[in-house]
Amino acid sequence: MSIIKHYQWKCFSIEEQPHLLPDGREIPYTSIKHPGAVVIVPIDHNGDLVLVHQYRPAVSQWLFEFPAGTIETEEDIFICAQRELAEETNLAASQWQPIGQLLPVPSFCDEIQHLYVAKGLSATQGELDDDEIINVVTLSVAEVEQKIAANQIQDNKTLAAFLKARILGFI
Repeated sequence: MSIIKHYQWKCFSIEEQPHLLPDGREIPYTSIKHPGAVVIVPIDHNGDLVLVHQYRPAVSQWLFEFPAGTIETEEDIFICAQRELAEETNLAASQWQPIGQLLPVPSFCDEIQHLYVAKGLSATQGELDDDEIINVVTLSVAEVEQKIAANQIQDNKTLAAFLKARILGFI
């Protein structure tokens, strides 16, 4: 069985291909192929967190999220993180720390989200994508936790990145 590409949109595709299971059986498996993404936890000089309040058409809602974005074709992951921070927040960072990866929907998508903590923030110029409507907000850790408790932060990558950064002692 060869790879069957059912659909291609921007950098995402839906593909069916043979997959060998751990028990030795080969099955056809359909999944979403994704180039990967970055998620940035920006922390300012006061220890406050920079988030974006972004309109998401798929759910018709405004969501609080950490800056994030898809890795472009053949783009270095770290360069993508720097680009996305600038594009979405008009900020640059002098200190970067990778803190791991997330698998947001491993049941049907191969996306890997690469997590970074960014500190030493300073103003820069970025340009939003055409489909992005974003307001930048700075919240204390306590305010973020209150929004999480009140279900006002629902984005899974933001929740997971916050938890990871918190457990690792960055916030």
